[in-house]
Amino acid sequence: MELLPRSPAEFGSARYWDRFFRQRGQRPFEWYGAFPELCPVLHKYVRPRDKVLVVGCGNSELSEQLYDLGMCQDIVNIDISDAVIRQMRERSAGTRPGLSYLLMDMLHMDFPDAHFQVVLDKGTLDALLTDEEEATLAKVDQMFAEISRVLQLGGRYLCVSLAQAHVLKKAVEYFSREGWVVRVHQVASSGDKQQFVLPVFVYVMTKFRKVPGSAAQILEICPEEQDKPTRVQSAEQLVAAVKDRQHYALLCSQISKTPCREQLSLDLCDKESGKPRYTLHVVDSPSVKPSRDNHFAIFIIPQGRETEWLFGTEEGRKQLAASAGFGRLLTVSLHREQHYQGMVAIQAELSGKVMELAPPGLPAWQQVPFLSVGGDIGVRAVRHCGSSPLSGDFVVEDVKGDGTCYFRRLIFLQNRNVVQSEARLLAPTPLPGQKKRRKDKKKASPTEAPGAIDKSYLCCEHHKAMVAGLCLLGGPDALPGELAVLVVGLGGGSLPLFVHDYFSQARVAVVEIDPSMLEVATHWFGFSQGDRLQVHICDGLDYVAKLAAEAPAQYDAVMFDVDSKDLTVGMSCPPPAFVEEPFLQKVKTILKPEGVFVLNLVCRDAWLKESVLGALRAVFPLLYARRIPGEVNEILFCQPGPAGRPDPSELGARARALEGALRRPGRPWDSSYVLADMLQAIHIL
Repeated sequence: MELLPRSPAEFGSARYWDRFFRQRGQRPFEWYGAFPELCPVLHKYVRPRDKVLVVGCGNSELSEQLYDLGMCQDIVNIDISDAVIRQMRERSAGTRPGLSYLLMDMLHMDFPDAHFQVVLDKGTLDALLTDEEEATLAKVDQMFAEISRVLQLGGRYLCVSLAQAHVLKKAVEYFSREGWVVRVHQVASSGDKQQFVLPVFVYVMTKFRKVPGSAAQILEICPEEQDKPTRVQSAEQLVAAVKDRQHYALLCSQISKTPCREQLSLDLCDKESGKPRYTLHVVDSPSVKPSRDNHFAIFIIPQGRETEWLFGTEEGRKQLAASAGFGRLLTVSLHREQHYQGMVAIQAELSGKVMELAPPGLPAWQQVPFLSVGGDIGVRAVRHCGSSPLSGDFVVEDVKGDGTCYFRRLIFLQNRNVVQSEARLLAPTPLPGQKKRRKDKKKASPTEAPGAIDKSYLCCEHHKAMVAGLCLLGGPDALPGELAVLVVGLGGGSLPLFVHDYFSQARVAVVEIDPSMLEVATHWFGFSQGDRLQVHICDGLDYVAKLAAEAPAQYDAVMFDVDSKDLTVGMSCPPPAFVEEPFLQKVKTILKPEGVFVLNLVCRDAWLKESVLGALRAVFPLLYARRIPGEVNEILFCQPGPAGRPDPSELGARARALEGALRRPGRPWDSSYVLADMLQAIHIL
């Protein structure tokens, strides 16, 4: 039996619909949207005393169901198919006196003006607007004009639709231009993904008198999970919001049937602000053998730990999923701008949504566990929010790490998953006369002011490697009496501060282009200037160029730890201009012949990285590299001098001797930081 039209134009043909309904017989045909799903939305806009017009009624049961439930007792149904009108009259004869069926073309209706309070359309607009040809659009304009004519002021046009972009845009633009209020509801799904994948929407267009000269539009969207509508500013935004919902539905359908070959990422946004509240990653582990209860689990990443390798990288999440032993692991990151009540509240908030992302074959009876580290959601306290013309919006926050340690971090919000600077916090010290907190007393509040900055601890592994690179200058006896160090890029100041504090003979100059960073480092990271530590607020390119011209060969070490603000380049550290060959020549000029240039390179673009290495080789005869495990960072050590390359054993001896000299009585030293270990993995390029 061939029921599909030969061309889209047949959707507007009475002959086609007569043939369709004769061949289909008495069985009701619902395009989409079962009544139980539509009822909660229709109930808001259809009152029992309303006079309702259903255009293109077909043999749908919608009118009968509205009538039988008492939602409306006066419903007029029209259609261009004589066959279906006769069929529907017979079906309701003698049982539903308030239902009437008329053979009528909705483009040319016989009703008087302002005759109805509600016009209901289930799939008719979708069937008519199959393309954007001029003739089709003219028919749609005629349809809208007739609906507008027969509706009273304050009346509602309710259109059940799949919301294809061109259909939604046409309806929104037409009625908003006429001064109507436009609201789009997403219909709650029954959960039967086999019947229909795409979500169903109801456009609610409320008729208001058009105000001459007014360009104001009221456009709203009401997703299935919230009752309160959200205002949008344009038809384009409304179409985009609907498209996001459609893509999500298709995604859920796809991953409910087949495993994910690649990790999927999506944001769940806050209902009020529209800002991301949760970031979800779907991670499938084909190597995990399915068993009774290991199909699916949810892992809540503690606040502040989403940047760690295990949680913040694709490889890390793969390892996490495999070690957890579940076929599909859904990791959940919490956003710093949002407030969370606790693990139980998060589970309640997410339980319905995460089940839409369940894997194929998940038994209906199986409970899905929520996992975390230590069973809590972690601690994050934002200490300072700021903005800079150069760095954009940034925050300083305190987070709880693995164990009992707390850390302070600087985050640039344009790249919110990267920690710009980090420092460990010391435990709070009781004031004189203040009693120590007893173990059985109430624990400290997460927002209680922490202790001071632990200046002896370098949180960033790449900073540890950069400091270890000073061993290339020689052992402690070979180091110059006054070590001159230039650091380009301040951040929180931990790198130059460590060099200043632990190399008592060092004089450190820091170049930072953003004055806001000096304020942040001073007020929040324990940084302070002195006779041996000075900050120059200027562009590092200009500073090095001026030194090369006026005062060459004055630094024992030059360190670049400067980030790029251009996120479109495949190298986030340093900016490309800092590794161009002419500028590297200037860096070589300000180095002493036996000095060392240390560069923190973060480059994901293989071709660009090879280009950088080529420029470095062209300028510096000696080039070493130290990769940071689990990170993209690679520390490059470059020397201009003619001296031969030290062998690994010599470097190890230098490192041990230097560390012994730096570990003096009364000076804290992190026992996990071993200079020799930092240099053990160094290799020659």
